[in-house]
Amino acid sequence: MNKIGVFTSGGDSPGMNACVRAVVRTAHKHDVEVIGIKEGYRGMVAGYFETLTSLDVAGIIQRGGTILRSSRCPEFKTKEGRQQAYDNCKKHGIDALVAIGGNGTFTGALYFEEEFGIPTIGCPGTIDNDLFGTDYTIGFDTACNTVVKAIDQIRETAASHNRLFLVEVMGRDSGFIALNGCVAGGGEAVMLPEQRDDLPRLMQFLDEKSQHKIYSNIVVVAEGDEAGGAIELEKVIRKEYPQYDVRSTILGHLQRGGSPTCRDRILASRLGHHAVEALLKGERNMMAGEINNKVELTSFRDSIEKTKALNSDLLQLSEILVA
Repeated sequence: MNKIGVFTSGGDSPGMNACVRAVVRTAHKHDVEVIGIKEGYRGMVAGYFETLTSLDVAGIIQRGGTILRSSRCPEFKTKEGRQQAYDNCKKHGIDALVAIGGNGTFTGALYFEEEFGIPTIGCPGTIDNDLFGTDYTIGFDTACNTVVKAIDQIRETAASHNRLFLVEVMGRDSGFIALNGCVAGGGEAVMLPEQRDDLPRLMQFLDEKSQHKIYSNIVVVAEGDEAGGAIELEKVIRKEYPQYDVRSTILGHLQRGGSPTCRDRILASRLGHHAVEALLKGERNMMAGEINNKVELTSFRDSIEKTKALNSDLLQLSEILVA
């Protein structure tokens, strides 16, 4: 193995740069050249390739986002687009790939390897923490810290004006950020996509608080909750509970930005290092994840298709602490 290509794809997450850095420096330790593929699969199809040296990845571990950039690529979803991507990889002498991203990234990598046989190891880079085969994904800890800081600041306004605040966080299909952010931020209630009975429970909670004249509360809402997110939930509450002064705050892409935490920098560095080591040992079509503080490999198919459940202990704890 002489050359490894590395790329970031999908939504950016804090720590991606730390992972790229670890891939480059681990590969160079084994005298393997690294080619950075700009803009994910789009760059692979278009031919945006450049050699990465150890100097190129100096001073990036603290930076959010991704120096390799990311983008959507409808062309890669076609056989012709993947053929062009393969031709470009071969043109640059790439023997294997490290893919840093989430569900969609690994789905593309799975098809690409099955069709053209380029070995690929993935590193889970997504703030949603929804990939099976790893306890934590790169960027999740930073996103949770961003959410907690926002909740802390919003609570001061909520208390000053005796208002009910709905704080919407990312999580179209998963409630990991919402659950962790609510418990750590001391939220009074949480709305999760995984739970289909949380709206009646919230109504009961608001009834009880209203009876005690307690109107200042924080409700953390995952964007994919069945209630339709914070804005739709606000409409319901205003109609059913006119005594509440309700405000919605949508944190949105704030959660993807910022300098990665120590936890994310270490996780990203470990996974990037192990991804290269796995390729050199002949592994392919696998994701490097952290389970019980050990780096383990999980097949792309399992990481994509199997469901990662919310922590049952944390769910139980949330029912006690956010009451």
